[in-house]
Order: sequence, then C-alpha cells, then structure tokens
Amino acid sequence: MRFKHHFAQSTAFCLLFLFPFAVFAGGDAAPGQRLDLTTGWVGITCVVIFCLAYVMVVGEEFLHLRKSKPVIVAAGIIWFLIGITYASHGDTTTAAAAIRHNLLEFAELMLFLLAAMTYINTMDERQVFSALRSWLIGRGFSLRKIFWITGLLAFFISPVADNLTTALLMGAVVMAVGGSNSAFVIVACINVVVAANAGGAFSPFGDITTLMVWQKGIVEFHEFFNLFIPSLINWLVPAFIMSFTVPRAETPEGSKEKIAVLPGGYIVIGLFVLTICLTVAGHNFLHLPPVIGMMTGLGLLKFYGYRIRRKELAKPMVNSSGPEQLDINEHLLLQYYKPRYRAFDIFISMKRAEWDTLMFFYGVVLAVGGLGLLGYLALVSQTMYIGLGPTWANVLVGLLSAIVDNIPVMFAVLTMNPEMSHGQWLLVTLTAGVGGSLLSIGSAAGVALMGQARGIYTFFAHLKWTWAIALGYALSIWAHLLLNKV
Repeated sequence: MRFKHHFAQSTAFCLLFLFPFAVFAGGDAAPGQRLDLTTGWVGITCVVIFCLAYVMVVGEEFLHLRKSKPVIVAAGIIWFLIGITYASHGDTTTAAAAIRHNLLEFAELMLFLLAAMTYINTMDERQVFSALRSWLIGRGFSLRKIFWITGLLAFFISPVADNLTTALLMGAVVMAVGGSNSAFVIVACINVVVAANAGGAFSPFGDITTLMVWQKGIVEFHEFFNLFIPSLINWLVPAFIMSFTVPRAETPEGSKEKIAVLPGGYIVIGLFVLTICLTVAGHNFLHLPPVIGMMTGLGLLKFYGYRIRRKELAKPMVNSSGPEQLDINEHLLLQYYKPRYRAFDIFISMKRAEWDTLMFFYGVVLAVGGLGLLGYLALVSQTMYIGLGPTWANVLVGLLSAIVDNIPVMFAVLTMNPEMSHGQWLLVTLTAGVGGSLLSIGSAAGVALMGQARGIYTFFAHLKWTWAIALGYALSIWAHLLLNKV
C-alpha cells in the first residue's frame, strides 16, 4: 500500500512538470461516490494517453498535425476507459453526470468565443484592421516610433480582440516597415508578443484564461483592472530594454497604399462595443452567464449583416467597360466561375473562426476532466498549493504556461479551487496570462508571428531576450503583491 501511495504521488509530480495540471474534475455537481483510480492501470493508462497527445500538440509545427486532433481522440479514449471502469463497479451515472458538466463548461466558453471571433472576422472583412495598418505604414514614422507604437497598440487592442488577431495585425505592420532589417523585425515581434499577452491579462475579453476566471465568478469585471499596472510593467520593462537596439533616427520608406474601411465597418465596431456592454451588464447586474450577452450581440450583428448583404447584392456583378452593355447572364456565370468579389455573408465570418482552437479547447476540457475524475486533482493540489504555498504555486503556474498551453493550466487551478485570498486569484490570472511570453511557443501570439516572420523571428531569437522578459515577469508580480496587498 505504501508503494502504491508513493507511486500515485510520483505520478502527480510528473504530471506537474511534464504536462502539469492534467486534471479537471467532473465538478461538484456530479452525483455518486467517486473512485480513486490513481494507482490502478486505468489511471496510469489515461495519463500516458494524455501525455502522448500533448507531445503531438507541442510538436504541431514539425508534425503539421492540427493540435485539436490528438486531444479529441485522447479525450474519447480516456472517457471510455472511465465509463467501463465505473460500469464494472455497478455505477452508470457518475461518469455520465461528470461529462455533462464538462460539456456545459465547454459550451458556454465555446459559444462566447465563437461570437467574439465572428465580430473580429467581420471587422477584418470590412477592412478595419487593413485600414489601420495602411495608416500606420503611410505615416513615415521612424523605426523607434514604430517599435513603440506597435507595442502600445498591441497592449490596448488585445484586451478587446484576442492576442492572436492583435499579434498578426501588428506583425504585418512590423514586417511591412522592417522589410529586410531582421534585427528590427526580431525585437519588434518580441515586443508585440509580450504586449499582446500583457494587455490581455487585465481584461476578461483579452484571453481565454481571464474569460474562464470571469465566467466562474471568482473575479468581477472591474477587478481585472487592478492588474493594469502589473501588466503594463510586464510589457514596459522588456520593451524599454529592447528599444535601445532600435535606431532612433532611421526612417523606412513609407507606403503609398491607401486602404479605406468598407461601408458598415464602423457600425460593426459600435455593435461590438454594445455587445461587450450588454454582456458585462447582464453578468454583473442580472447574474446571467456572459455567453447570453455575447450571443445576443451576435444576433444583432447578423441583422446588420443582412442589411449590408442586401445593399451589396443590389450592385451588378458584371460591368461593361465598353460602349455597349455585355450580354452576360450573371446567374449562369456563377454556375461556372467564382466571383472575385462576393457580397457580405455573416456565415463566412463564422466559418473563418479558429475552429481548430475551439476543438482543441473541447479536447482539453474533456481529457483533463477525465483525469480529474480519476483522482489526480487532489494529488496535484496537495503538491502545489499546500506544499509550495499559493504565491510560489501561482508563480510556477506562469512559468509552466510558457511550456504548456495555459488553457488546461487555468482550468485545473479553477477546478482545484484551492484555499487562497482574492489577491492570489488575481495573481494566478496575471501569471497564466503573461507567462507565455517567456518563450515564443508559449502563446498563440508567439506561434503566429513565428509563422508570419518565418526564418527571422524564431524560437532562439526570442530566447535571447527571455532574460529581459523574465525581469518584467518578476517585477509585474512584485508590483501586484505591493499594489493589491496580497
């Protein structure tokens, strides 16, 4: 028995460092008596399956295998093994109730993110971001100014848009301005990644982890802004250090390209702001799930999208450039050729959502939920929050999120629900959000820019500045402990 106990503790410790927090309990709504399966072959097999799946997730860039595929399969196998085990003990309700609880958690977050992604994609289709990029490139700013402007915009755009969209937008500006100046492109990309991740940490809309904390009701909407100064320090410290490598006077040649926002683009922005206000008011005053406000806002966008589409469909697809009108049947032409320009369609914006990320989210929630039901939650909670204490445990959460995706990390912390103060909950929200900046592979923003600036902004190019980012990480934690009196 002692060997089994030590083996279970060792397994939890390995999970902590290999794929930490691979735990997400079915939730306290699940009925029935739960079995401790941490020392049996079922538990060990499920851990191995999850770890193998996550190895494929980490190696996505080399395997060219979308990250959602291995975790979805792993989740299915884990839950089938759990279901067989519980059924063999005569219990056919506990596993089913636990999985339904996990599915409800996923559905709320998935629909929330789908609405937000549709808004972002619609603004992109209306050329809102392209117009901003064109304006920045055409202003004739120096490289030093572009460095600070792109970082500042990334910091303030990411609290509303996701850090991936923000990084791609600012990365396009950096690439267009920097050109063949690889030294500038590298530090500017790192600056954008750090700023986008830091900006998302003080807003429920800025990152999936902050959204999860808000939806759980642990931190109120206005309380996230207590993290503004620590988040600002997290970006400013490495940005200030890296800025000395950027020439002050060098000014690249400006672009003459002028891009205008398409009709309806500014109204879509207004609808998005209205949707955010509706979501926050519904959650704070009526205690409704945030997803209700977001989906209502999506409905408003669909209504307005109908108006845009009717206007664009009224325009003729074929125009004659000669003195006589061409005798071409548009409907017949569409049977054989795709038009270069199509009328607005809201469902195209929905189709362009990050479905791989959403499905990855499903796999993580279900797979980690199964491992939690197996009994690893208590072991990891004991090792982390009782053994190390909440402050060091939360600092470690941020360091681990640079290696492991912060979604399962934050899910596990929320589900463990360790005994700690409100300030500590804000601390783990901060560290999980900004810790991914330490490595280029630690966040979606970093991975996206590695693809956008392929061969220039690389893992090792980012690693050379990890010491400066780590200094900002440490000082942001210190500022939070000091200002928010943890």
